[in-house]
Amino acid sequence: MPSPAPSSDARPLGELLDAGAAWLEARGVDEAAAQCAWLAARLLRQPRLQLALQRDRRLDEGQIDALRRGIVRLGNHEPIQYVLGEWDFRGLTLAVDRRALIPRPETEQLVQLVLDQKALWEAHAPRICEVGTGSGCIVVSLAVEAPLGDYLATDCDADALSLARENAARHGVAGRITFLHAPSCAPAPPASLDAVVSNPPYIATDTCTRLPRRIRDFEPPGALDGGADGLAILRDVIHDAALRLKRQGWCFLEIGADQGPAVRALLLQAGFASAEIRRDLAGHDRLACGRMP
Repeated sequence: MPSPAPSSDARPLGELLDAGAAWLEARGVDEAAAQCAWLAARLLRQPRLQLALQRDRRLDEGQIDALRRGIVRLGNHEPIQYVLGEWDFRGLTLAVDRRALIPRPETEQLVQLVLDQKALWEAHAPRICEVGTGSGCIVVSLAVEAPLGDYLATDCDADALSLARENAARHGVAGRITFLHAPSCAPAPPASLDAVVSNPPYIATDTCTRLPRRIRDFEPPGALDGGADGLAILRDVIHDAALRLKRQGWCFLEIGADQGPAVRALLLQAGFASAEIRRDLAGHDRLACGRMP
């Protein structure tokens, strides 16, 4: 494979970024220039927006080689988040790798939806369970932003749970979150939770095979595949939540853009007194909020 940035004597940063972006574009990588900039910013420990002022900065052979290795990984369509090994979510820098799904902006909105329910936070220490915690982005953000909560986080994947624990420790909230290796909120006693929150797998199996390479080939299939209709895991989460929530408890879910009516029906069928569907910043159905009687 030709090198996008071959090792040599010191070379200007701008020349290397331009060559790397051209190499990535030729391989069908989206936002090639921006991804090269992310790599260089991490390598040089500089704010990404400052790179435009440093295009004449000369990189030594070791820096060029490190940049080249990262660009080659991007050229194989590996997500920039995994190449960097960390990503920002609601102002927190989280460790990310192939053990768990990459945190996304839509999930930041899910956290905000939980935080916005003033009635939930009127309890002295609301008991909140995240189902399928993955990287821990949801529960860690909640524990940081709402420290009075009492948090439980579950995942059926032990490797993902390990990553979530690392992120909780990174942000000083490990002592306020109980992590359990379980597929649902089943470990919680009946009628013991004030809220359940989850970003479960919600993509239909057939659709998973047609996802972009950067998702299909790198992110864990178990965090994406929601069964034949995309609703299999959502059904289980809603059913378990209905059994374990207190009176007037809440269920907060991230859902697929075409699943709003179906998820609303599932919530009402499970005994929730109300069920509301919210849109994401792109105008698509993305969040569901149900409340018990």
